[in-house]
Amino acid sequence: MRRVLVTGAAGNIGTAWTAHARTAGRYELRLTDVRADPSTGITPADLADLGALKSLCEGIDTVVHLAGDPDPSGTWASVHRANIEGTYNVFVAAKAAGCRRVVYASSIHAVSGYSADVQVKTSEPVNPGDVYGVTKCFGEALGRYMAEQEGLSVIAIRIGAFDNPDQADAFISRRDMCQLIDRCIEADGMAFAVVHGLSENRYKRLDLTDTRRLLGYAPQDDAAADVTALADQPALHNLSSPLQQSGLRDDL
Repeated sequence: MRRVLVTGAAGNIGTAWTAHARTAGRYELRLTDVRADPSTGITPADLADLGALKSLCEGIDTVVHLAGDPDPSGTWASVHRANIEGTYNVFVAAKAAGCRRVVYASSIHAVSGYSADVQVKTSEPVNPGDVYGVTKCFGEALGRYMAEQEGLSVIAIRIGAFDNPDQADAFISRRDMCQLIDRCIEADGMAFAVVHGLSENRYKRLDLTDTRRLLGYAPQDDAAADVTALADQPALHNLSSPLQQSGLRDDL
């Protein structure tokens, strides 16, 4: 039974996957978050505390790193500590403790700078649409360094709109998200990969070819009954979105 450390276990994805994993009984879990919750077994963890993270990683096979600031409209001041420094500390702690793998929660925002009519492939260059996306590009680059230069296996998931079918081009359901994390934990013989995390939507903002090929991912859900309805919806994952704010706004 693999021992899995989950950071950000009290968040939306962490809560969903932890419940799934406990029901399946496949893993021995160690749960952390910035907020302690004794009722669910979550212990406090500060991403700035490298020493504490090293201790938490001891004896762990896989770290599922979900913690961080998830706000796409976040400024540099709000995202750099958790998403840059914190991600660095998690990767280093995992390497120092001898973990096999880190599953890193990247985001569709790492490539949301592409126009809305582009279905992005994992082979295409990163193109963040906001400062939050920039931090996710950093995590992917750091993951590749850790894999190829330091020998720590890393799989980065560019997660779409979790449990939000209103964003029908980027939706990923709870069920499909849990399956994808499972497959990232269990995959053998992989040093580094970036994979896309969407459900089987009729129109997909991200291409799932590599996710299926590398992991055997088989999404089951679809946000939209009719893809033509997407034409009337704002493109929430590109720079033309009316909801987009500059992450540099505090510094301009």
